Amino acid sequence: MKIAIIGTGAIAQYVQRALPKHEHEVVAFLVRPHRVESKTPLFVGSVDDLPDGTDMVLDCAGHEALAGLGPLILAKGIDIISVSVGALADRKTADRLESAARQGGGRLHLASGAIGALDCLSAAAVGSLTSVTYVGRKPPAGWKGSLAEHSLDLEKLSDAKTHFQGSAREAALSYPKNANVAAAVALAGVGFDATQVRLIADPTIQKNIHEIEAEGDFGTFQFRISGAALPDNPRSSALAAMSVLSKLNQLNNPIVL
Repeated sequence: MKIAIIGTGAIAQYVQRALPKHEHEVVAFLVRPHRVESKTPLFVGSVDDLPDGTDMVLDCAGHEALAGLGPLILAKGIDIISVSVGALADRKTADRLESAARQGGGRLHLASGAIGALDCLSAAAVGSLTSVTYVGRKPPAGWKGSLAEHSLDLEKLSDAKTHFQGSAREAALSYPKNANVAAAVALAGVGFDATQVRLIADPTIQKNIHEIEAEGDFGTFQFRISGAALPDNPRSSALAAMSVLSKLNQLNNPIVL
């Protein structure tokens, strides 16, 4: 497949390095217009500049990129795989993406990101789910540049502190670079407003820890994963980057689990 990538950050670089092993070709990077002349001729500044025959766009950039570029890409009939699940917490963004997909024929595929077990949660949601809670723990460095800095001194923490408690919609909108997992859990389960979220800065851990607890007609469910961050960015999950490639493989395989 001919692939275009939105972004050049840690997740985008991981995906770019791995794509040739999966027999895909990177034909363009969608970047901000002022960066088009820098570094590589593959940089393009608008959706209209994407090479003819582009099969898929991989969004590895963030909420703003998906909200701004996603509708234009979908309207051209090109599919997107995105890790920016939290962007859908904004109702207007979600509506624009859905409308563009229906009109243009492109499809938005959401990668699972840094969390697993979403298939189990979505299966349980076919029945009646009475509660879903997501707890996200990261080392203090993983919360730098976020609202956590407004309530905590991340440099001086000696024990774990909760800096956010509320709905998944509030979490995704308030922490656009940190709470995509909360959004993925919400979409798989009971939705943005009914999913409860706690975000914790914990100086005693070295990896990002994600936990889901759910209860419903199916019974009860607990899931916990301790995930490594990408070396280039402590806020980016290695599993999130891997999930982009996994989703791409699923779309190309004749038999899908």
